Amino acid sequence: MTLAYVVALVVAAASVVVCGRLGWESAYVQIGVADLAATFVVFAFSYAHDNSSFYDAYWSIIPMWIIVYLAALGWGGEANQVRMILALVGVCYWGVRLTWNWARGWSGIDHEDWRYVDIRATVGERLEWLASLGAIHLFPTVMVFLGCLPLFVVCLGAPDGAAAVQPLGPLDALATVVTFGAVTIELVADNQLRDYVLHRKKPGETMTEGLWSWSRHPNYFGEMSFWWGLYLFGLAAVGLEHAASLWWMAGGALAMTGLFQFISIPMIEKRMLVRRKDYAEVQARVARFVPRPPRKRA
Repeated sequence: MTLAYVVALVVAAASVVVCGRLGWESAYVQIGVADLAATFVVFAFSYAHDNSSFYDAYWSIIPMWIIVYLAALGWGGEANQVRMILALVGVCYWGVRLTWNWARGWSGIDHEDWRYVDIRATVGERLEWLASLGAIHLFPTVMVFLGCLPLFVVCLGAPDGAAAVQPLGPLDALATVVTFGAVTIELVADNQLRDYVLHRKKPGETMTEGLWSWSRHPNYFGEMSFWWGLYLFGLAAVGLEHAASLWWMAGGALAMTGLFQFISIPMIEKRMLVRRKDYAEVQARVARFVPRPPRKRA
C-alpha cells in the first residue's frame, strides 16, 4: 500500500514536469494531469491485487499534495500568505486525521470496502474492472479535484486577474471556524464510534452516543462542511462581489454535498436497516444529517 502511494506521488510529480516541458503552464492543467496520472497508478495496484480499497487513502492524501504544491507556487506572490497558511494547515489537519483514521482501522490488503464489493457484484466479473476504474477511482478523483479548486484561488489568485486579492477579513474568520470546526467534528465522531465499537458494541445495536445522538452521520456532516470551508477561503480571497463570476469555485462543495445526500447516505441507511434491528427507531429520533438534539423515545 505504501509503495502504491509512493509510486503514485512520484508519477504525479513527473507529470507536472512533463506538462511544463510541453508548454502547459496552467497550474489547473498541471495538477489535473498529475491527479489523473496518480489515480491510474493506484488503480493499477488495485487491479493487480484484485482489491479496490487500495484507493481508500487517496481521498485524504492527494489534497495535501495539492495544497503544498500550490503554496510553493504562490509563496512570495500576490496571494495573502496568512490566508494561504490557514488553508494549508486546515487541509493538512483534515488529511492527516482522515488518513490516520483509515490506517488504524485497516486490517490489511485482504480487506475490501463493502461498497466496492457491492459494485463489483452488481456489474459482474466482465465489467468489474471498468466499474472499479470509473466509479471507485476516477469519479472520486474528479470530486476531490473540484473540491480543491478554491485552493488554487487562495494560493494563486483568480484566473486571468478576474479579481484582486483581498486582505484578511470576516470571511477568513468564518472559513477558519468552518474548516477547523468541521475536521474536529469528524475527529470527535470517529473517535466516539471507534470507542463504542471496541468497548460497548452489542450485536444489532446502533451507536447513538455523543455526536451520534444528534446526527446519524456526524462524520459525513463534518466532511461536507470541510469542503464548504475551503470554498469560503476561496471566496475570502476574491470578495463576495465576485461570487457569481467565480461560481465554479463552489462546484466541488456542491458535488460533495450531492454525493453524501444522494449516494453515500442512502447506501448506508439501506444497509443499516437490514443489519440493525433498532435502526428504524433510531431514524425516528436522530437527525439524518444536520445535527440537532434527539427526539424523546416514543
